Amino acid sequence: MPAGVCGCCGPLRPRYKRLVDNIFPEDPKDGLSKSDMEKLTFYAVSAPEKLDRIGAYLAERLSRDVVRHRYGYVVIAMEALDQLLMACHSQSIKPFVESFLHMVAKLLESREPDLQVLGTNSFVKFANIEEDTPSYHRRYDFFVSQFSAMCHSTHEDAETRTRIRVAGIKGLQGVVRKTVNDELQAIIWEPQHMDKLIPSMLFNMQDSDDLDRAGHPSTPSVVGQDGEENPAALAESCFRELLGRAAYGNMNNAVRPVLVHLDNHHLWDPNEFAVSCFRIIMYSIQAQHSHHVIQQVLNHLDTHNKNTPRVRAGIVQVLLETVAIAAKGSVGPTVLEVFNTLLKHLRMSVDFELGESSRRNSSTSVSSGRGKESEERIVQNAIIQTIGFFGGNLPDYQRAEVMMFIMGKVPVYGTPCHTLDTVKIGHQGTKRIQTMLLSSLIMVTSGFKSKSMAAALPPPFLDPLFSISLMEDSELRQLVLEILHNIIDRHDNRAKLRGIRIIPNVAALKIKREKISKQDVAFMKKHGQQLYRHIYLGCKEEDNVHKNFELLFTTLAILTIELANEEVVIDLIRLAIALQDMALANEENMPMFIRCGIMALVAAYLNFLSQMIANPPFCQHVSKVIELRNMDAPYLLPEHIFRDKCPIPESLDKEDKLLYFQTADMAECLAGPGYNAERLSIPYVPQVTDEDRLTRRKSFVDTISLQVDIMSNSLPDKSQLAEEITFETLKKAIDTTGLEEQEREKRRQVMEKFQKAPFEEIAAHCESKANMLHDRLAQIFELTIRPPPSPSGVVSISAGHTQHQSVPVYEMKFPDLCVY
Repeated sequence: MPAGVCGCCGPLRPRYKRLVDNIFPEDPKDGLSKSDMEKLTFYAVSAPEKLDRIGAYLAERLSRDVVRHRYGYVVIAMEALDQLLMACHSQSIKPFVESFLHMVAKLLESREPDLQVLGTNSFVKFANIEEDTPSYHRRYDFFVSQFSAMCHSTHEDAETRTRIRVAGIKGLQGVVRKTVNDELQAIIWEPQHMDKLIPSMLFNMQDSDDLDRAGHPSTPSVVGQDGEENPAALAESCFRELLGRAAYGNMNNAVRPVLVHLDNHHLWDPNEFAVSCFRIIMYSIQAQHSHHVIQQVLNHLDTHNKNTPRVRAGIVQVLLETVAIAAKGSVGPTVLEVFNTLLKHLRMSVDFELGESSRRNSSTSVSSGRGKESEERIVQNAIIQTIGFFGGNLPDYQRAEVMMFIMGKVPVYGTPCHTLDTVKIGHQGTKRIQTMLLSSLIMVTSGFKSKSMAAALPPPFLDPLFSISLMEDSELRQLVLEILHNIIDRHDNRAKLRGIRIIPNVAALKIKREKISKQDVAFMKKHGQQLYRHIYLGCKEEDNVHKNFELLFTTLAILTIELANEEVVIDLIRLAIALQDMALANEENMPMFIRCGIMALVAAYLNFLSQMIANPPFCQHVSKVIELRNMDAPYLLPEHIFRDKCPIPESLDKEDKLLYFQTADMAECLAGPGYNAERLSIPYVPQVTDEDRLTRRKSFVDTISLQVDIMSNSLPDKSQLAEEITFETLKKAIDTTGLEEQEREKRRQVMEKFQKAPFEEIAAHCESKANMLHDRLAQIFELTIRPPPSPSGVVSISAGHTQHQSVPVYEMKFPDLCVY
């Protein structure tokens, strides 16, 4: 009998084929035959070497049934494959798996949604099986592509579309679970696979109705209210699982597709979905990998530096959410990099705003220009919030470095500024950047607690901060004072001192304070005169408003609470008396509101100080002056002068001394142990330094006008030279008794000053003299030393304009050695 005939006879067929054929009933509606399936399973377990043939034969039958559209038998075949997979875990299962995956691929390639879902479910069951040994040759490229395509299904029927998308997400989740823990399957993290996996998940997450819930660290519910699976929630769960398994070297490949997807779908404006995505990322990844995500967002911001303001603002707000979460853990080496990048974009935003403003002034499209300018303000505010929030969540030791870093970026007139070119952006741009950086410093310093003032306010930070406090801009001065409050107020007493007023009972405020430490005493000895000087100069600015005086009062009060010992108390009283004398003398023609405001500030502070030091005679003297002012001069008290429509007098009555605080009376009250009341007799005079000229708004001084002033001041008056010589003048010149008495009096005053004045004040006085002498010499050298003439011309300045005057060669005088 020919061999081919034997193949058609049932009894002569291989046993594994007969067992496989027996599991298929005549009518597919009857389902899988359980008894025959048990026989096939027992045979497969007993003879594992036959598994590959069983799988190949099942695959052959399934392919034939798919082509013939006999889907009932397809379902039976897949059910049998699933049971065989679950029952067999031997080495011989590897070839069987290849047949199984081939059949799953056949189902996924079909256009029938039911078959695609069936193949996906079988693949998910296979993905949950833990294999004993890894596979060296198995690849899942096809499944990644096919499942990703299913996630983007656009089927006409909504229910069917949801089923296909859910199946695609489950399939991707199965691929992730099967490959991510296998060291031999690291290829899944390569860009060509991540570019399919991540966008597929994000595409389905966009349909979520509750974006705020998406950012919560807990995993959301996958099943909807009606029992159906929710593609958005399932995609989010898979996204979290994928990120949670990402290793150190895979973070960039996992985050980059997210940024690309947000770009392609224009999801930065509005950016609710972008924010929710990065919340999920930051809560899902390991804490030590946070700086990778921050770096990726920073690089993306650099890439979009010329995009629309709203897109840049959206990226910055995402960065804010990212660093807010990362600041609670490890942020790696990106701390200063974050600030450096943000400050760079802040400068660029100011440039864009000023450029748009100048173009708007030269064109007629006013409305569009204002819209663009306001959008740039959105970017700037987002950057400031990010800087402040990130810095505010850092530990104190890192926050101190960030404070120094930001202060180094603030442009200050008269000092070199390498990072922000103030010449290009002009005065308006410089002020804008100063305001924004100081605002961010306020946020960074909020809640900052330092045990030592010397560590919190080092000279590289304090000097430029005080330089800005001398600017003729009330808003900048307010920001400087608020920064000082955040740093100096270590016991959170500012809220109790808010508002300048006459406090009737300071004890009721329950102010918290500690004994001043030796480090803080040393700080006040070194920088106290600098603090007093800037408070003094800040009080007499003509553009001061109510808020300025409130902040100045709070500054004096906080200094008293945190840094005042007996010596500092005397200095603060001397400062208050000097402010009162300045307002009375009015040598600088200050407005009457400023003079009354200074008087009210002095009254409010001395009332506070007298109760803080608990000196009854001092309290009585201050209370008496305040009562008289209430009756005769209410405009000298804060409750009246800072009230709307308060009547302001034309002049202050200097003769009525009862309305003013008297130095002699206060010295008598403080006489006794503890306070050196004799120092009150020495009036406080702030020393003029070169800082005043460098930091004022008028610091762009015309050099020629300065030279003219110096020459006019240095030349003697002709009337003095031509003084008439008479007998009386000769007699006065011979008689030296009066001169000797004046010299002795002058010498006595100098001795008294050096004996009683604090060392810091004497040092500041000597330093100011040295600085003024140095400046005068430099100006004289500038006038006398001129460059040699040049044929190209010399520069002369007349009436404030530069003119170039060329010198003919024949008129130039050359050295003898140069002529032959």
